[in-house]
Amino acid sequence: MEKWYLMTVVVLIGLTVRWTVSLNSYSGAGKPPMFGDYEAQRHWQEITFNLPIKQWYFNSSDNNLQYWGLDYPPLTAYHSLLCAHVAKFINPDWIALHTSRGYESQAHKLFMRTTVLIADLLIYIPAVVLYCCCLKEISTKKKIANALCILLYPGLILIDYGHFQYNSVSLGFALWGVLGVSYDWDLLGSLAFCLALNYKQMELYHSLPFFCFLLGKCFKKGLKGKGFALLLKLACTVAGSFILCWLPFFTDKEQTLQVLRRLFPVDRGLFEDKVANVWCSFSVFLKIKDILPRDIQIIISFCFTFLSLLPACVKLILQPSPKGFKFTLVGCALSFFLFSFQVHEKSILLVSLPVCLVLNEIPFMSTWFLLVSTFSMLPLLLKDGLLLPSLVTVMAFFIACATCFSIFEKICEEELQLKSFSISVRKYLPSFTFLPRIIQYLFFLSVITMALLTLMTITLDPPQKLPDLFSVLVCFVSCLNFLFFLVYFNIIIMWDSKTERNQKKVN
Repeated sequence: MEKWYLMTVVVLIGLTVRWTVSLNSYSGAGKPPMFGDYEAQRHWQEITFNLPIKQWYFNSSDNNLQYWGLDYPPLTAYHSLLCAHVAKFINPDWIALHTSRGYESQAHKLFMRTTVLIADLLIYIPAVVLYCCCLKEISTKKKIANALCILLYPGLILIDYGHFQYNSVSLGFALWGVLGVSYDWDLLGSLAFCLALNYKQMELYHSLPFFCFLLGKCFKKGLKGKGFALLLKLACTVAGSFILCWLPFFTDKEQTLQVLRRLFPVDRGLFEDKVANVWCSFSVFLKIKDILPRDIQIIISFCFTFLSLLPACVKLILQPSPKGFKFTLVGCALSFFLFSFQVHEKSILLVSLPVCLVLNEIPFMSTWFLLVSTFSMLPLLLKDGLLLPSLVTVMAFFIACATCFSIFEKICEEELQLKSFSISVRKYLPSFTFLPRIIQYLFFLSVITMALLTLMTITLDPPQKLPDLFSVLVCFVSCLNFLFFLVYFNIIIMWDSKTERNQKKVN
């Protein structure tokens, strides 16, 4: 009984922080003619309510795709339509065709913020609570602490409740998918992840780990028996869910192709805004976008992404386990973020979700990563006028993690899950005992650098010849951190597999 009482308190704290952040500014507030993501979400409600389905993704006099044209999968469009029906009941002016463009009022802001909160309450927060309650071999106190820290993660709060988006919907469905496949409810887990993928195409970041984990399960059961039956059931579940979501767009080939063109806009180039990935950071030294043709950029991007995630995915197929699945989710999502084509700064949330899921296992490294992920979005958050809520939520999250997990007391090889790796290295370098100390120094260097850059960004004006200097530095520093984390998580994945094999041989 006490557990549920404390968990309720944790959820209320999470909701309070979310609603407090929502009282602040949002993307594009009072900035015509395009406004921002807040207007994009409102405009999608306007379009889906007033136009027939066949016109949602097509350019027309009533649907100018240059003005926040719909570029997410059908499930997002259906969600916008549902919100539009509620908006119509409250105030039809909010979604009136053409005349509602750039609509801003306190009442409408309250409505829009409430839609995010309701989606969070229905999908994301219950998944977080259930995930933490299902954690094994830890105390009730630790489960509640884990839930508190996940719900206080500032990146998701600032983007959904500050900047304004519905990331909690796709991430929530993905988390339900993780729960399903981790506890052998494979069909329900697959269905949940298909819903996530049909809500936001960026969930492709998580698709390979899901595929490899489930395929590994089928191989483990035997493809001539139960494994083959499971594979057929999974194929039917995935096909059925996609057909249901896309059914209105399958009536015409051009409809389907147009939706796909909107979902994967390769014409936008390798990257747009300042994003903390390899291509944007490397462009400081070499302008790849200007030197290489677009098709070559796509090929190079694909090769780097595929090669960086391949070892982890192969390992997951050969040795499927819930722990390996979670770490592979982190590694694959981070590979996509760092190397794939047309990445947005907010896509780091797709890496942050699986990092939250291993917060209990490697609290120090997870806390560090989640702080960097929020810092990497600093230029966007400052642009939206969210400096104060950013500073407050980051401090609250850091204090919560430091208090609940005593992160500074857990910087040893075993707690960092680097023991088997260090033992392997010490066979050749017996003096290799300083890795935890190096990681600790790197953490403090990273924190100091992020703090100085934040201070410089908010207090100094950049040079006239380099107006984007601070934004570029934020991206570059964040990218260096992410590359370090990519190596770190892949070490855990690969050396953990060696440990499992050795244990099986001993047994």
